[in-house]
Amino acid sequence: MNSADLGRRVGVPSTALFTDQYELTMVQAALKAGTAGRHSVFEAFTRRLPEGRRYGVVAGTGRVLDAVENFHFDDEMLGFLRDRAIVDGPTLDYLADYRFGGDIWGYPEGEVYFPGSPILRVEGSFAECVLLETAILSILNHDSAIAAAASRMSAAAGGRRLIEMGARRTHELSAVASARAAYIGGFDTTSDLAAGFRYNIPTVGTSAHAFTLLHDSERDAFRAQVDSLGRGTTLLVDTYDVAEAVRTAVEIAGPELGAVRIDSGDLLLVAHRVRQQLDELGATGTKIVVTSDLDEYAIASLAAAPVDAYGVGTQLVTGSGHPTCSMVYKLVARAGSGDPADELRPVAKKSMGAKSSKGGRKWAARRLDEEGVAEAEVIGTGPVPAELAGRQLLVELVRGGEVVAREPLDAARERHVAARAGLPLSAMQLSRGEAVIPTEYV
Repeated sequence: MNSADLGRRVGVPSTALFTDQYELTMVQAALKAGTAGRHSVFEAFTRRLPEGRRYGVVAGTGRVLDAVENFHFDDEMLGFLRDRAIVDGPTLDYLADYRFGGDIWGYPEGEVYFPGSPILRVEGSFAECVLLETAILSILNHDSAIAAAASRMSAAAGGRRLIEMGARRTHELSAVASARAAYIGGFDTTSDLAAGFRYNIPTVGTSAHAFTLLHDSERDAFRAQVDSLGRGTTLLVDTYDVAEAVRTAVEIAGPELGAVRIDSGDLLLVAHRVRQQLDELGATGTKIVVTSDLDEYAIASLAAAPVDAYGVGTQLVTGSGHPTCSMVYKLVARAGSGDPADELRPVAKKSMGAKSSKGGRKWAARRLDEEGVAEAEVIGTGPVPAELAGRQLLVELVRGGEVVAREPLDAARERHVAARAGLPLSAMQLSRGEAVIPTEYV
């Protein structure tokens, strides 16, 4: 059973009220004006990357597809809207029958993106598309921010294992979404069982300091854990004295001890001392796991340390300083009438400053240099140049209201590895900089 099947098996409640009120009042006004049925094209994109970031990571697409499928108004919701007089009777009738019946194209999950990239394109009537705005942005902004932080941490880890353990540092539902996004971005496991259950992400976990403090001695605690979980378990060794704890751990579990975890102190220094001690005790195969408020910079600083795995919580689930991607959802084209055959007309916001946008239904392609490395994100509204035809980025996700592109979560994870590998090496630098490739409009 793949991750998409698991998501459907758990069941997703209606997402219709995960929206802003003005989406519904716009529909009411458009219905009255006779413009609600005009064929429209909306695009989700970001005008800029978060400060200092060199690429973005698309995550949340699978959750968007779930949200679109489950966007419907039940009797209780309609009663709420009626009792609050949020919309009028004709609009309630429209919402009662609402199901998205349009088309959605987008960058596949796990792909990288840049300023202006049309990450998601939603087509249908104005009314059916505009209702999805808040739900789509909520998911993409959150999940892509977490995935971008995870990707940077994965690059800094240099192949060492990464454990997502931020559930206690965020909302219980965002913790599940964060674990999913982190897995796409390169994390290997999660401590969150709900994420493991819903998305089939590998889960890990052994004990906290409380377990050691519960027992009369550290030796008793280690003995209890090894007796229960086996010699391959991970013992937490920094409750009291690290050196004494490591000695006790190996005495009890023997050289087969799976790992020790260090959660405090100068991690670089302590890791070196623990590795030396483990080796002297014959536990040469015992791994070292470090935790304690890590981010990509702390992980990079431990590159020379004998560390085998990193556990990351707070900084990961808050996007390591950038908890949103600032994506927007804009109308870029619409018909002049409700006639399905009417030609689409480009439209765009023309306000002063950085909030202007470019009209027209867009395609996107990534141009490569002679060595096969990305050199530009090319975006256009006209014919796709022949040399870019095979490099187009948008894929069909929903056709006529039906999801056509569900995939296992591992597919998105593998896609991200390939996409990141196709970027210039400077993309992996943690120093602040501009987007690693330019965006070109043609």
